[in-house]
Amino acid sequence: MLGRATGGLNALVVDSSALAEQVVGDVIASAFDSAGQRCSALRILCLQEDIVDRTLAMLQGALQELSIGNPAHLSTDIGPVITREAQREIERHVAMMQSRGHKVARVVLTEETQAGTFVAPTIVEIDRIADVEREVFGPVLHVLRYRRDDLDGLIDGINASGYGLTFGLHSRIDETISRVVGRIAAGNLYINRNMIGAVVGVQPFGGHGLSGTGPKAGGPLYLGRLLATATQAAVGGGAVPATAGIYVDWLKRSGRLTEAECCLDYLSRSALGASMELTGPVGERNVYTLRPRGAVAAVGTTEAGLLGQIGAILATGNTAIVDSAHPAAAILDSLPGEIASQVRRESDWLRTGHLKAVLVEGDAEGLMALNRKIASLDGPILSVLAAKPGAGSTRGAYDVNRLLDECSISTNTAAAGGNGSLMTIG
Repeated sequence: MLGRATGGLNALVVDSSALAEQVVGDVIASAFDSAGQRCSALRILCLQEDIVDRTLAMLQGALQELSIGNPAHLSTDIGPVITREAQREIERHVAMMQSRGHKVARVVLTEETQAGTFVAPTIVEIDRIADVEREVFGPVLHVLRYRRDDLDGLIDGINASGYGLTFGLHSRIDETISRVVGRIAAGNLYINRNMIGAVVGVQPFGGHGLSGTGPKAGGPLYLGRLLATATQAAVGGGAVPATAGIYVDWLKRSGRLTEAECCLDYLSRSALGASMELTGPVGERNVYTLRPRGAVAAVGTTEAGLLGQIGAILATGNTAIVDSAHPAAAILDSLPGEIASQVRRESDWLRTGHLKAVLVEGDAEGLMALNRKIASLDGPILSVLAAKPGAGSTRGAYDVNRLLDECSISTNTAAAGGNGSLMTIG
């Protein structure tokens, strides 16, 4: 399956060091351009409590200056939503939020817009990320207040939504930027700029989790997925995880030389941690990198196949989930302590929370039955990589780079201003 964006609860986090005037301009563009009808559009604005009142006042004032009407006119800033049903769905959401006691502010529409499928640009104040239960595809922005010392919890809440398309951060503190970028799970990150308008080849586009499957459009992994035979990713060599090296040594000491060679092959092909800077406009830095996906199930039918799958998982920095009832699971009792935590045994691996992918070894009938089980699960679509019986421990059995998440980070290096005293923190 090739990459596709399937929406998101795209968040922008703004701390007190940010330049308010730039924040407001970027929020207007990100949340209300195209009447909010972009899969990358901003849905949840998270403002540090110290700056909420001033920023909201500026934002609401800016919205009043926008022209809402016929998009054929060059003077129009916001046009209609695409259908009457879309209009009704958005209005139902706003009404529901009002009925739950959330504060709602809306732009007053002109008489000219009464006949079309226009939706008034709307700001809804919320108390937590979970208050927004689904993507609202229109000009509706949810605003959340957060405390500075709750930043990690805020990022965890955004990740817990299960979506992972776009994410934005406005901050002049390098330590904050590094901390948030390293923690957030999203495909396209935007620092001190707007969150829309990804350029193919500059900001390869696509998410993961509930926001998409497969490689990024315009990214180095995309073309290879159109081929019958997997090719080496054109992103250079990645980092060798220490746990994978320890695992290979353990296999050798255990006399499993074939499996050790297979794992070394996976290590040679893994692009984990590989990073490249992509050409873009002056004043902007665009970096593409590959990260571990997280928990990956190893479903082998043989001992050799299971050991090979674990090697592929560790070579990409992921955590292996093994069915505790697997006939060969007992062999894992002798794993070195340094990697035991990265190979977990679960009695019901299909129900493991936050599972990202599944490596399978088996015949066609068994694979079909397992695929039906996986397809019936709630939540994001899980990538299933299959190998023939006995092939799980041979070279090339799995395309290991499908066990990595692609991330594009676009930073406005020309951003200036903000709170000068806070810029020195870090």
